Amino acid sequence: MSRIAIISIPVTDQQRSKQFYSKVLGFKVIRDNPMGPNQQWIQLAPSEGTATVTLVTWFEKMPPGCVKGIVLETSNIREEHEKLRSRGLILSEIEAALWGTYATFEDPDGNGWVLQETSVNA
Repeated sequence: MSRIAIISIPVTDQQRSKQFYSKVLGFKVIRDNPMGPNQQWIQLAPSEGTATVTLVTWFEKMPPGCVKGIVLETSNIREEHEKLRSRGLILSEIEAALWGTYATFEDPDGNGWVLQETSVNA
């Protein structure tokens, strides 16, 4: 195995979630293809990342909002935090930990994310 390629994010409305991930978080759309009745394969990635996410509605045992703790790395958490807030995202305050600083937020379905800046000394 060489890398994590795709993480499935369970959502209720693929188009609403696509708007959130692309417009608010700034992810780039990699694919947006029909998959069947009322389903799209929507795959996105952070602007500087290699791992991608796909917005899924078809996994019965993955209800929207069940994914927690996916970490997005940034080199400047204060700048990124302010940029995301200016786009309307509600984030926690920035907190310090032994390994760096972080803030948390949720997508429209309640899936939990962590924005972190890892300390050079971690």
